[in-house]
Amino acid sequence: MPGRIAVLVPCFNAADTIPELVARIAKFVQVRDLLMVDDGSADGTREAIRQSGARLLLHEQNHGKGEALKTGFTAVLEDGYDGVITLDADLQHLPEHLPLFLAAAVSFDIVVGTRSYRLANMPFLRWATNHLTSMVVSRLSGTRIHDSQSGYRYLSRRAVKDIPLATTKYDMESEQLIRAGKMGLRIGEVPIETLYHGSKSYIRPFKDTGRFFRMTWRNIFWRPERAYPGRDRRATPGSHRLL
Repeated sequence: MPGRIAVLVPCFNAADTIPELVARIAKFVQVRDLLMVDDGSADGTREAIRQSGARLLLHEQNHGKGEALKTGFTAVLEDGYDGVITLDADLQHLPEHLPLFLAAAVSFDIVVGTRSYRLANMPFLRWATNHLTSMVVSRLSGTRIHDSQSGYRYLSRRAVKDIPLATTKYDMESEQLIRAGKMGLRIGEVPIETLYHGSKSYIRPFKDTGRFFRMTWRNIFWRPERAYPGRDRRATPGSHRLL
């Protein structure tokens, strides 16, 4: 076994899906090990998390997915977990795949849930963006990664603690993989299914793609020996509360 593992879910206006999501996660992980970050939602997400019994980590204002994950990572380290599995709140990521990550966690520092790249089950723009960004991340990390944009992934305590993160939005997950590869961390993959119907994406294709390429340009020249492990680990001071 990989040790004591938390499940981390960044949430933004996800009140409708939280009850079902928590019930399905609870079949594999105890609810006390489920951390959910309400990233400034306006739809009752905070109350839904409280009623579910999961631990609520609160951003009073919306700071983006990257900052929500960083807030969760801080709690993971402070609570002494050996690793964490991250997944989205909109039920696109199937909680039934959690055992796949738990099994792979014994061999890797990061395990990425790799989706099937078939146009029949993925919107074209998302397919094209994922294909291009995965090629770039693979090149810079020195590790073949088939689905760099997947937010369904496992991270060991070492990965959470030692990878310095400078970005705060969706590009943070790609930066994490690039720097992990350059640091020599072990990156693996497990195949997963993903459901797209009925869910709303908060990704802004052109703006977030531009942000991604700015991030990759900076990381072309990034070297582990120049980094300060632990830097930029927390969200902006005062932006969140742990409840």
